[in-house]
Amino acid sequence: MSTKIHALVDGLGMLARFRLTGGQAGDSPEALPLLDELNPASLAADKAYDSNAILQHLQSVGIQAVIPSRATRLEQHALDEPC
Repeated sequence: MSTKIHALVDGLGMLARFRLTGGQAGDSPEALPLLDELNPASLAADKAYDSNAILQHLQSVGIQAVIPSRATRLEQHALDEPC
């Protein structure tokens, strides 16, 4: 028995929203419910959120995705890497 905290924070790291799920729950299914009606200029997330559904939603509402591609993605997304 475990719990996972899914959090959405602003650019300064301040908590905007959160959801609790069972520890076995996946990360990406919680992304769109957390965003709900928010429309930030961009969304940064780790590669667990690299899903077609999330990327298509972000593009459709004009949010820039800053999400690295999973290693298994055939077509890797361009992403600036830190020096």
